[in-house]
Amino acid sequence: MEGLNHAHHNDELNIRIAGRGGQGIIKLGLFLAEASVLEGKNVVQTQSYGPEARGGACRTDLIISNGEIDYPGLRRIDVFLVLDQEAYLKYSPILDEKSIVIYDSDLVKPDRAKHIAIGFPFTKKAIEDFGNPIFANIIAFGALVAITKIIKPETALYVLKKRLKKFQEENLNAFVEGYELALITPKAVA
Repeated sequence: MEGLNHAHHNDELNIRIAGRGGQGIIKLGLFLAEASVLEGKNVVQTQSYGPEARGGACRTDLIISNGEIDYPGLRRIDVFLVLDQEAYLKYSPILDEKSIVIYDSDLVKPDRAKHIAIGFPFTKKAIEDFGNPIFANIIAFGALVAITKIIKPETALYVLKKRLKKFQEENLNAFVEGYELALITPKAVA
């Protein structure tokens, strides 16, 4: 786990992924958890969503570590991937100045003074390149993997191939697009 060394302690990365129901947030967390386990890491993954399945704020939290995980909940957020403004407002109070926020630049307006913020047009890209906003979460997954280096991109693609039988090619391409987008984008992007 050589990515983001300044952000995590004891070789442990605390990640919150949030958005609204229907954006594939929980699924994204499950993909990241599975890929991390395949690489021999310890993972705790929890999820939370409101009574409304679609439309309400939802989140998944992951603790990924090379060592033992002694507490199943987030004590801090090292990386916050957020695809919805309401979810940002609801879950951002526990962010600190070391937290890295990766956000959908068309849907979220983060408080840039309080933490490191890196924006990408995930939903716009999904619509432009795949004709459907549903691929935004997989594009965001690619960017998350590129920025954190928490898992190898090959492992993520393996999990996506195994888990997503429908629109498999589009999903794999969406991941690669997000990964490459994050690699070529300056880190201080608005």
